[in-house]
Amino acid sequence: MEACMRPVLLDPLFAPVTSLDGVGPKLAQLLENVVPVDVGDREVRVGDLLFVLPQGVIDRRDRPGIALAPPGAVVTLEVRIDRHQPPPRGNRSVPYRVFAHDDTGEIALTFFRGHAAWLEKQLPEGETVVVSGRVDWFNGRPSMVHPDHMALLSEADTLPLVEPVYPLTAGLSSKVLRKAIAHALGRVPALPEWLDPPLTERESWPDFKEALLSLHDLDAPEDVSPESLAFRRLAYDELLAGQIALALVRSRLRRLQGRPLKGDGRLVAAIRSALPYSLTASQERAFKEIEADLADDERMARLLQGDVGAGKTVVALLAMARAAEAGGQSALMAPTEILARQHFSTIAPLAEKAGLRAAVLTGREKGQERSRILAGLADGSIHIVVGTHALFQEGVVYHDMVLAIVDEQHRFGVHQRLAMTAKGAAPDMLVMTATPIPRTLVLTAFGDMDVSKLTEKPAGRQAIKTVTLPLERLDDLVARIRGAIDGGQKVYWICPLVEESEEIKLMSAEDRFRKLQPIFGASVGLVHGRMKGVEKDAAMAAFKSGDIRVLVATTVIEVGVDVPDATIIVIEHAERFGLAQLHQLRGRVGRGSRPSTCVLLYKEPTSETARKRLSVLRDTDDGFLIAEEDLKLRGEGELMGTRQSGTPGFRVARLEHHADLLEIARDDARLILQRDPDLKSARGEAIRMLLYIFGRDEAVRLLRAG
Repeated sequence: MEACMRPVLLDPLFAPVTSLDGVGPKLAQLLENVVPVDVGDREVRVGDLLFVLPQGVIDRRDRPGIALAPPGAVVTLEVRIDRHQPPPRGNRSVPYRVFAHDDTGEIALTFFRGHAAWLEKQLPEGETVVVSGRVDWFNGRPSMVHPDHMALLSEADTLPLVEPVYPLTAGLSSKVLRKAIAHALGRVPALPEWLDPPLTERESWPDFKEALLSLHDLDAPEDVSPESLAFRRLAYDELLAGQIALALVRSRLRRLQGRPLKGDGRLVAAIRSALPYSLTASQERAFKEIEADLADDERMARLLQGDVGAGKTVVALLAMARAAEAGGQSALMAPTEILARQHFSTIAPLAEKAGLRAAVLTGREKGQERSRILAGLADGSIHIVVGTHALFQEGVVYHDMVLAIVDEQHRFGVHQRLAMTAKGAAPDMLVMTATPIPRTLVLTAFGDMDVSKLTEKPAGRQAIKTVTLPLERLDDLVARIRGAIDGGQKVYWICPLVEESEEIKLMSAEDRFRKLQPIFGASVGLVHGRMKGVEKDAAMAAFKSGDIRVLVATTVIEVGVDVPDATIIVIEHAERFGLAQLHQLRGRVGRGSRPSTCVLLYKEPTSETARKRLSVLRDTDDGFLIAEEDLKLRGEGELMGTRQSGTPGFRVARLEHHADLLEIARDDARLILQRDPDLKSARGEAIRMLLYIFGRDEAVRLLRAG
């Protein structure tokens, strides 16, 4: 279906990456780890590689001489090879060293598991060679471990003077990645211009292909800056594609008539009386706004923002009760199975007290159980269903779905909103997010929504004390935790990765679990994203019941996991996480009656940005303030775990650099669709290509469906 609508001109970019020279299935899997798009269950495509943008550059024009090379800097040296020193026989742990000098001093070129014959050929004694790499100083002596490049002086002019540095993953070398990207760039066809000529002139922007080439094939280090003309051009393309997709969704939703959902208040009252507490003022206000939307005959499209634990689920449940009073069904979709089951455990007992039947549907419900749920949805006997995106797959038929609620929207795209829209005649939409979103981001992801905010913490929530601690003081921390466990407390211990990678020396969840086991024995457990659903549930259940007292986890527990008696959360390598994510993680504690602590463990030395980030977190727990700061600080698009973090869901655009372009793109999108609502003109056809290139093809299908 998709392929037959897509312009033939784009076929080379939609071919699987394995169609490139030298890319087999194994390499394709490694490439999936670095492409800035969640490929889901499709293959990595040639076009995905275009947006693996350099994170920095090696500037070989910098040739300081050995003695003047700054510690940790990547430099190029012209040196004469003096002698080779292979490791002693049979002892592979000692590196192979090659000693060399220039007019300023001596240096050791160091190779682990170096092959003597190959190194003698590359670095012949007595010859002058050019080497590039990072220089480290030990006890006043410089060393370059595994130079990035080595060439005889006579052949050195083959080295690029300025070379891009790409994000890598274990098993993928920069040479192999560069080659794959170069092949992908070679497949980019000559495309028609989709931007307005006066805009490209005013901004002095290159065309799309030229912009891509200049980011990957650098003339100067400043070419990779988000402020460069090429980068801004591509960021604008992406923002424009997003704004046009949103505008198309909006116009489609407007065309689908909503229906007023009114009720007698009976079920809403029953749920209120089943609650063990009364609603906060902002919960009352948000529910009033939602009630008014539901009663209106235009469809609701509302965003409910509330900090972790501000009680969004209860507001959602009241809305679902109102939908049931009006005779309709509601669906609540969560991004992960753990979270879906958790919502269900909050909702089901309360719904039951009001006489409403709730069910949970994820990929795990099979056989008879699944058939029973599907039958209940089809005949209307199930009023509320909670689940993952399994709720909107083929074969799930609703009797009368009038309200769709999506949790943690920034993990769902416009696409999922469309899938949901297709299921009901025109369900009202409520989107909940615990990530307080700055205004600029609300525009990009939810240009089409009204916003309600929950500002207070619910009654009984404890303040969380946040402390920062260098890794060197780990032993003190472990001793304190042992004391806390003896006093009956529970501890989350968060690590950035599942397993340690070669590139990034971080403590992974599996390693930390192994290190804590001898200390805490059977009371330490492990949960991470690669485990099977059943294993995850078992670990979470053991933690809830108290069989496990310390739960080592990757960020799978970030969203919505609720263990009220967990009072300590340790976040290891906190300097590697974004602010919003740290704030989300911190919200896992402080849910019970005891005071709670969040320990941010960091590794020295930390960057200026990381230090600022940790101190913001130490000083405030206002999620909205944190979100604004996060956007300011996230300027470097630094690595998160091993994955690069632009703004959620973007391949190129970084809102901290490109927010000014967002406003232009929004106005441009409106104007384009006013003049050419079906994108039939020559520029309209070009814009369809833009939508495909940036993965907004659902929007093109909307055009078809009209």
